[in-house]
Amino acid sequence: MTVIGPRDRLRSRLWQRAVGRSARMRGHTPLVVLDLGLVGVAYAGMLVARFDTEVPIEAWSGFRLFLPLAMAVHVGANWVAGLYGPVWEQASIREAQRLLAAGLLGLVVLTSALLVLPRLVPLSVVIIGAGLAMGLFGLLRFHSRLFARRRWPRGETRIMIVGAGQSAAALLRELDRDDVTHLQPVALVDDDPRKLGRRLADLPILGTVDELAEVGAPLKVDQVLLAIPSATSELVQRVAERTAELGAELKVLPRVSELVNGSPHLRDVRDLSIDDLLGRQQVVTDLTALESMVRGRRVLVTGGGGSIGSEIARQLALYGPARLVLVDRDETHLFDAVAEIAAPCEQVLLDVRDGQGVERLFAEVRPEIVYHAAANKHVPLLEGHPCEAVTTNVLGTRNVALAAREHGVGAFVLISTDKAVNPTSVMGASKRVCEQIVLHAAPVDAAWCAVRFGNVLGSRGSVVPSFVRQIRRGGPVTVTHPDMTRYFMSISEAVQLVLQAGALARGREVFVLDMGDPVHILDLAHRMVSLAGLRPGVDIRIDITGLRPGERLTEELSSAQEHVTSTTHPKIKQLCPPLLGEQVLDRSLDELQRSAEEHDEPVARRLLFDLAHHEAELIRLPTWTAEPAQHERWEHA
Repeated sequence: MTVIGPRDRLRSRLWQRAVGRSARMRGHTPLVVLDLGLVGVAYAGMLVARFDTEVPIEAWSGFRLFLPLAMAVHVGANWVAGLYGPVWEQASIREAQRLLAAGLLGLVVLTSALLVLPRLVPLSVVIIGAGLAMGLFGLLRFHSRLFARRRWPRGETRIMIVGAGQSAAALLRELDRDDVTHLQPVALVDDDPRKLGRRLADLPILGTVDELAEVGAPLKVDQVLLAIPSATSELVQRVAERTAELGAELKVLPRVSELVNGSPHLRDVRDLSIDDLLGRQQVVTDLTALESMVRGRRVLVTGGGGSIGSEIARQLALYGPARLVLVDRDETHLFDAVAEIAAPCEQVLLDVRDGQGVERLFAEVRPEIVYHAAANKHVPLLEGHPCEAVTTNVLGTRNVALAAREHGVGAFVLISTDKAVNPTSVMGASKRVCEQIVLHAAPVDAAWCAVRFGNVLGSRGSVVPSFVRQIRRGGPVTVTHPDMTRYFMSISEAVQLVLQAGALARGREVFVLDMGDPVHILDLAHRMVSLAGLRPGVDIRIDITGLRPGERLTEELSSAQEHVTSTTHPKIKQLCPPLLGEQVLDRSLDELQRSAEEHDEPVARRLLFDLAHHEAELIRLPTWTAEPAQHERWEHA
């Protein structure tokens, strides 16, 4: 058996590197030879032009000595600038910058040499010849792109693009590069007056969004593509209305947060959804504040398998927590949620109603940040099961809050709801009590808060998935009341604001999110039927069924007793709610626990509403100020 020693391995590696360099040199040889020829052509041409084609013999003699130097300098400069490595068929502005740097470097070296050495050729030949050589180098490398004729495919689908920005340019480049035979872009529209009348990728920008139908009709547009990932719901609605007037199909790019690596591709284009019409909000996130709060810390999310909890965990994972723990009592939802998170995270199968289990979990994990999203949330269902609302929402929140306080949790965010304002449902009343529990349990110097918002689009059991199922079955679509309105926001954008509110917390606040304008549920039903390509009232019947137990026509985000102040974030307000007396809260919670243990539904319901509507002591909490976050107060080893 042959033994290979360290010296042999080193000799082998050096040989492999030498062979690799030799192979790369051989691969660059044709381009180097062409560059040498172009240098000769450039300088010889300039010498002939300098002397009006009558070059003296002594000038040719000096040129023969100068040319090898020029060739060596230019090829060397090209090598230093990295012009012998790129794939020039896909060259971009970066390669053009390298080309310019190489040309300037060659010019500087040659002019410096002529100042030291004997003047072999006129200085004008050197200066202009260097520029001409650089131009020839660029022509050689970019010829496939410079002379490529842009020919949009004559496909069966003629598309007009809304938006003439970077996303539209990226899509047009991809469309030009790929063999997408069924799409033929014909024009663009954009609301920026500076772009009107100009061209993007050889396509005209013909008008504004409101002129879409007018300019699209003569072009026989079949499909409109909204290429603005940051488009608001108002803009989406305008585009949808103009597209309907045109009689074309509407496709959209997803939000920036949904794009792969933040870059738009043709594969990302999808059909318009109700989320686009109702849920697109311009959410500004302070990434620095969130990252400084989360990075390197232990974070626990209860209800981690739910719609909100899983999205909280997914977004938190982007900020580099030291440990991310998801807690839920539903194994299937928990398993699915963890599968959607790219970063490492832990899953714990636990019911927050198990006080001892919650205590053991906190003792083991020692979380520094807690997002409490575990709750029963379905309003009509909980009307018949108030004891479940008490045990899960109220007593479960008490278990989590007491364990968090016992183990020194510095930041605690309770997920609340607009139904907690002047509650008329069991679910809303339970959440109102949860807010009081968290505010009372909050340590003095800890950033504990509750965040209150309305409906989120696409969450389990919400109205949008219910309407989708009814439409797929052929109807009818059921609306409880023609005047009912609700606030809506997409899950992703609501959670962004929840995380931002948590970063703003100083301690014992209730934050409320700006959900935009309330939406009429009947109008929502009509829109969803239309999105399905059907006619409301003709293809799909819409029935009015009457209010269900616990429901009300409109929701509020704050009550008259809650002092509302602004924060530094335009879509987050702070409420300063009055607090219940501590003795009243403790006594009522004990009574609620006894009624739940005895499964006395009427008593549990009565006690829950009595506590939720109890006249609170007017203990005003400090209002929010724009001082820096005091996270240093709860940092610990």
